[in-house]
Amino acid sequence: MQKNNNSDEGFVEKHLMPIAVKLSTFKPLIAIRDGITLAMPLIIIGSVFLILGSFPITAWTDWIANTIFNGVSIADIFTKITNGSFGILGLIGCFGIASSYSEQHKTDGKAAGVIAVAAYFVVTPSILTGDDTPLEGMPYEYLGSQGLFIAIIIGLISGGLFQWFINHDIQIKMPEAVPPAVASSFSALIPGAVIITLFGAVYAVFAWADLGNIHDLILNVLSGPLGLLGDTLVGTIIAVMLNSLFWFVGIHGANVVNNIISPIWLMNTDANRQLFTEGILDLEHQGHIITQPFIDNFVFMGGGGATLGLVIAITILVAMRKSSKQMKTLAPLTLTPGIFNINEPTMFGMPIVLNMSLVIPFILAPVVNAITTYTAMSLELVPLSTGAVVPWTMPPILSGFLATNSIAGSVLQGVNLIIDILIYLPFVSTFNKQLRLEEAGKLTE
Repeated sequence: MQKNNNSDEGFVEKHLMPIAVKLSTFKPLIAIRDGITLAMPLIIIGSVFLILGSFPITAWTDWIANTIFNGVSIADIFTKITNGSFGILGLIGCFGIASSYSEQHKTDGKAAGVIAVAAYFVVTPSILTGDDTPLEGMPYEYLGSQGLFIAIIIGLISGGLFQWFINHDIQIKMPEAVPPAVASSFSALIPGAVIITLFGAVYAVFAWADLGNIHDLILNVLSGPLGLLGDTLVGTIIAVMLNSLFWFVGIHGANVVNNIISPIWLMNTDANRQLFTEGILDLEHQGHIITQPFIDNFVFMGGGGATLGLVIAITILVAMRKSSKQMKTLAPLTLTPGIFNINEPTMFGMPIVLNMSLVIPFILAPVVNAITTYTAMSLELVPLSTGAVVPWTMPPILSGFLATNSIAGSVLQGVNLIIDILIYLPFVSTFNKQLRLEEAGKLTE
């Protein structure tokens, strides 16, 4: 049995590990991850005020709605803060993606990010009056989650062109006596002029050809194929399985898989937020089941592989005095971080990485979570997530309530957690017996 495990691990290391490593170091994916991560504080802050503005206590919501100063209520202020943070997700993402991609090529990330933001504004249509007269303003819908696809494209193109010009020494150089900040500004002139002119030409083509705007075109072209992967149960199951498989070979699964699909999840999250604020969040009004909170708070409880069920199963064995010395040592070291969805101690301490004894439940548990959660929400047993992005370190049960604004969300998490424990327990028991034999010196090839 041990020999077969070694053979399987050799296959994984030889054939799967190189692919995983290449994907995890692919610079465009890293740039997308960094850009979206840069916007996460704004998303979380906006989520806090979304929760505050809709907390399910009637006395509270009535008070903030009826407490008005100079025509503006506290509820209006909460909504403004939410829109002002969620509403620039695409813009901030564009800056972060261009900055990260440029910095990976050892050039000035801030300058590349600023140029990318300018290009983003160039291709974004202005707000129009009733007689189609442009106003000096940009609509939130294109600066926010709906603009994420364009943010990714512009960020990568701007960052790529910027670093190419600088690394090929096509720039204006100033004397050494000039302060570095001033010199950097002049260095960015040539690549900046080329990039902004390029996207100005793109805007002109769309305007003169009466094609609408590039945001809507790209959204319609990409949302279909990517939606099949990020907005359907089958696609989500595939994404969840890939996440677990990458983690299994030691690669951070979220950094590979989520970077590709998270724009869809975030767009669905923001669409639900807008429906929730209008009081019409349901499937009939195009509400989305699969969102970022769906993935973070219901599928991956405990982290990748839904390992909170695993560490609880280990704790059960310890409490029953049937655990190996290794598991007895690991139980307190993995349970507390696991409650807060931090599972690196479990991944590399157990270990789960390249451990053929645990690969089946590691893949199966989050897949089952996705199926049960999708089913419960599609049958309207549990409300859709409200658009509030709960911090990923928020413990289950509490995060389910905050994500759905209902006790039903907490109950669903509890059900998922029980199922995860039952999935992991027989495999953990078998692995525990193996460890006890090893510790007793009785395990042979």
